[in-house]
Amino acid sequence: MDIDGHSGGNVIEVTGLRRVYAGGFEAVRGIGFSVARGEIFALLGTNGAGKTSTVELLEGLAAPTAGRVRVFGRDPYRERAAVRPRTGVMLQEGGFPAGLTVAGTARMWADCARRARPVADILARVGLAARAGVRVGQLSGGERRRLDLALALLTDPEVLFLDEPTAGLDAEGRRDTWELVRALRAGGTTVLLTTHYLEEAEGLADRLAVLHAGRIAAIGTPAEVTASRPSRISFELPEGHFVGDLPPLAAIGVDDHETEGRTVRLRTRELQRTATELLLWAARTGVELRRLDARSASLEEAFLDIAREREATV
Repeated sequence: MDIDGHSGGNVIEVTGLRRVYAGGFEAVRGIGFSVARGEIFALLGTNGAGKTSTVELLEGLAAPTAGRVRVFGRDPYRERAAVRPRTGVMLQEGGFPAGLTVAGTARMWADCARRARPVADILARVGLAARAGVRVGQLSGGERRRLDLALALLTDPEVLFLDEPTAGLDAEGRRDTWELVRALRAGGTTVLLTTHYLEEAEGLADRLAVLHAGRIAAIGTPAEVTASRPSRISFELPEGHFVGDLPPLAAIGVDDHETEGRTVRLRTRELQRTATELLLWAARTGVELRRLDARSASLEEAFLDIAREREATV
């Protein structure tokens, strides 16, 4: 049940959100989205897109310039005492005293929290049990991120805010963190994360929003966002054959194309139809399409396309 006595539904609601800093810079320009209970929701965007500014408002660290934020049906800034105990926050930088040990830092944090889990348990959960007696200043960058995550999880939060959670981690540490986040979701935790790793968002998020210049440029599941972008087919034509020998490109669903030497690259929103017609033509004419590669758009391609389109309109 949520604070208002209702079960299920959205635990985060954002409507018409704006954030303007001193001097008039508008970092967030009227965005809106919701996050359901037990969902992993990712905010993506280039530097300066408004991700961190948005998350800080959700965490209750500042009041919006305009618009409305609700977490558990409450205003996280004005009703911080009711919301904060139910959330966990992992910032981009923890800023912990270098002279304290890992365990000492976690105990200090636990003393400031309600219903904190045993420090040994939480350090084991993030793979820091063997480093409990090491001073924070001696940790690697990846180990410090693990400590940041441990402290965010001390109170078994219902909503977890993760700001660039795997920055500085090696490939193994990144995979371990992903598995932990998935396990938290399976246990009912709602996760909102920002990340520059598009593979991370594509693999973890149930839904995501792409921010650009303070506005939402795209929102939906990773599949929905990528489906809005053309698929790609590339191949090499043998000597003596040219693009003009292919079936009429528009007739087989090709939006546009480019050539580079013998290599042809097609963009299509009808991948199966275009690929089928292309292969039938090759079979009829006895042409070998070398280095043939056909694939749907990746989240990275969709992200870059969205960024380029938005820059062109600014």
